[in-house]
Amino acid sequence: MKSTPFRPLRRALIASSLLFTGLAMAAFPERPLTLVAPYPAGGAADVLARILAKKLEEQLGQPVVVENKPGAGTAIGAAAVANAKTDGYTLLISSNSTFTLNPALNPKLQYDPVKGFDAIGLVGSVALAVLAHPSVTATSVPQLVAAAKANPDKYVYGSFGNGTSSNFAGAMFNAATGLKMTHIPYKGSAPLMTDLIGGQIPVSFDTVVAAAPQLKNGKIKVLAVTTARRSALLPDVPTVAESGYPGFDMTAWLAVVAPHGLPVDVKARLEKALATLMASTDTQDKMKAAGFEPHYSGVPDWAGMVSRDIAKMKAIAEQSQIKND
Repeated sequence: MKSTPFRPLRRALIASSLLFTGLAMAAFPERPLTLVAPYPAGGAADVLARILAKKLEEQLGQPVVVENKPGAGTAIGAAAVANAKTDGYTLLISSNSTFTLNPALNPKLQYDPVKGFDAIGLVGSVALAVLAHPSVTATSVPQLVAAAKANPDKYVYGSFGNGTSSNFAGAMFNAATGLKMTHIPYKGSAPLMTDLIGGQIPVSFDTVVAAAPQLKNGKIKVLAVTTARRSALLPDVPTVAESGYPGFDMTAWLAVVAPHGLPVDVKARLEKALATLMASTDTQDKMKAAGFEPHYSGVPDWAGMVSRDIAKMKAIAEQSQIKND
């Protein structure tokens, strides 16, 4: 078959198109990225965001700017990212507070935790702790329970937001111990810690990341951690389970996500960058020093994982009478 005059032109156009596509794939990212932390500066999510942002910059060759968007138990920041452009330039670092706890309490969120995000990867977890102001005489969970039962009007507990892991930990603690401490929600870990140190509240549930430096300075007490195992950051602090309440376990896991619908090549680039930085000993050491337990994994079935966890958290919310108050 003889070649027509159009075939060389067609081949040239195809080659040009493939070259352009290859250049477009190689170009991401061409400008700075934004990593949203849905808490005020100074909280655990903010600390982790800044660790990962610096490492992402090294992998991607572009600045990664941390933007704090606190409020509504992480829902404001989550909604902003879910509704952002699906170009890979806006990411979210948050915990199960955003993806499974909020939805367990509120079916009318401004974002869809199952369908609204593409997971870049799970990056680790952080232990929560039962904290007290130094004026509280209790030095253990049993002593706190006894004191709160003897003087119920004096004891409330603070969390870093409605529907957060901190809120769930406090409500589960109430249910396990038989206490009825009133919940006082804050707009993040930093203002929660400020009021605990100032004595405005006697008890709070916060991350070991936020608690460790304040404990070292003698500004707070740490009575127990809420996880199944002791925290590597506070190895001498017992768990709630060890303190007389077997089976008690509330852990905050953390993930990096993007708006759903990322181009395949962009998602692959981000996944590779996150996997590479999480494999770094330096990244792991920095996370551990800040109180996080690093353990990276991809999430091939984000919808399935989140749906299952929401169902589990709904059951806990009903059992522990957690309300989106």
